[in-house]
Amino acid sequence: MKLRLRSIVIHVFAWALAIAWLFPFVGLLMASFRPIPEIIGGWWNFGQFSPTLDKFGSAFSKIGTGLGNSVLIAVPGTLIPMFVATLAGYGFARFSFPVRDYLFLTIVLLMTIPQQMVAIPIFRIMLGLGLANTVSSLILLHSAWGLPWIILFMRNFISSLPKEVEEAARVDGASDFKVFFRIVLPMALPALGAVAVLQFMWVWNDFFFAVLLCPATVSCMPATVALIRTIGRFEFDPGLLAAGSVLVMLVPVAMYAVLQRYYIRGMVGWTIKG
Repeated sequence: MKLRLRSIVIHVFAWALAIAWLFPFVGLLMASFRPIPEIIGGWWNFGQFSPTLDKFGSAFSKIGTGLGNSVLIAVPGTLIPMFVATLAGYGFARFSFPVRDYLFLTIVLLMTIPQQMVAIPIFRIMLGLGLANTVSSLILLHSAWGLPWIILFMRNFISSLPKEVEEAARVDGASDFKVFFRIVLPMALPALGAVAVLQFMWVWNDFFFAVLLCPATVSCMPATVALIRTIGRFEFDPGLLAAGSVLVMLVPVAMYAVLQRYYIRGMVGWTIKG
């Protein structure tokens, strides 16, 4: 009886928390396809209800280029560090070499560096390389910035995989690279799914580095920057801004929905002690 009561309390708390998080999103959605006079007294008032998709069309015309730039940045900004960090994580998990633990500790400590601390050095480096105000600057930045946490994640996950399968493959004459690509990668798909979701969301939703390296160039700025640079810059329209915000969040939400199964299974990588 106590266990059942405890389960009921946990479920009620979880649902209440989910609804509390969902409440602002519903308000944003209502503002995006309802006229402002209808929701000025609260979006939950349905005395008048005349939805329209006009704001979405207007918002897309303003931030469409930004959405395309976000895709160009987020896809390689996710795949490149995933590939490099998975190789590195496999090396840390399966091979012994001098100063391995100290090097791994250094990589973990890099995760603690705040973005604001390195903003000026990063800007000067990109300026010196001639990459400022380019999509390449953000791809390079996010590829490097995502490496420490992905290495930690993949190293922990690979450490939890059984070594016997890899040892059997080596007995059959498989090289280290063949073992990695043919055996380790397929077994690590859940972790890769979790990494893909998290890294893609962080790159897609990034605003700080985006406004630092691509503050005003339309051909470079991602959707998060285009949202504030184009919609409501001179004339504030809450409904148009809400519609643009919904468009920006659709891609990462859709990606999470597709990879949700792998994401949940792969999160075990954070809980395994190497």
